[in-house]
Amino acid sequence: MIAKAGAYLARATRLRCPVCGQTPIFPRAWTVRRVVDWFMPFDGCPRCGYAFEREPGYFLMAVWTLNAGFASLLGMGVYFGLAVMAELGWEVAAPAALGTVVASNLLLVRHAKAYYIAVDHLLDPHDRGGGDDRGNQPLDPDIDPTEPCETLTPVR
Repeated sequence: MIAKAGAYLARATRLRCPVCGQTPIFPRAWTVRRVVDWFMPFDGCPRCGYAFEREPGYFLMAVWTLNAGFASLLGMGVYFGLAVMAELGWEVAAPAALGTVVASNLLLVRHAKAYYIAVDHLLDPHDRGGGDDRGNQPLDPDIDPTEPCETLTPVR
């Protein structure tokens, strides 16, 4: 489990698919044409079929806890370092801290989402299939995927 977690987090650091490690999760920085493209991951991995965004609102936890939390702590550290350690006034420390928070939020949002995908895949692996749920079905280790499924009869 530790080796698997390390592999998933290393792939997330490189912004790659947590399953195969080959396909990028986001478009490359120099190919981004719109601001929204910077924040939105691809639908899924074309190589292994893993869905990056399982449902609407999937990344809210990643953006609010990982990204905003880290940026806030970083901003407080900058403020503390400038206002207390360097003995600069709040007139200098507050704008520097605010700029740090805004810049780190914009730059680290992709990594926050990638780490969230990796940890989510580690703790709750899913497989892509068909259907209205965007193909996100939990993997059951007791079921052989090569065997045909049983046919369900409609309820009358």
